[in-house]
Amino acid sequence: MDNIGEVISKYGFPIIAAGGMGYFIYYIYKWTTEIISPVIGESNKILIGLIDRIRRLDNDLIRLNQKLKVAIMLKAKSNYKVMDMDKFEEEMSKATIKRRD
Repeated sequence: MDNIGEVISKYGFPIIAAGGMGYFIYYIYKWTTEIISPVIGESNKILIGLIDRIRRLDNDLIRLNQKLKVAIMLKAKSNYKVMDMDKFEEEMSKATIKRRD
């Protein structure tokens, strides 16, 4: 403890505080570049992969929805051989509402 007091009295408190702050900044910089940066880079790669998977799933859902609409339309056409367009549209809207519930 006497050593710290002697150093402060010899160089002054502002100089010692500036040196301590410099060491603290160096420690934080080293910790950030060596430990935090690789972890952030790895998690960024994982996040990009997850976003790509979500996009693929969304595209698959869109395709499946289109196939379902076509199947409903073909079934409605086969069930009603002669049907006017208004009735066909009404049947399609009923089928779509039932599917959403």
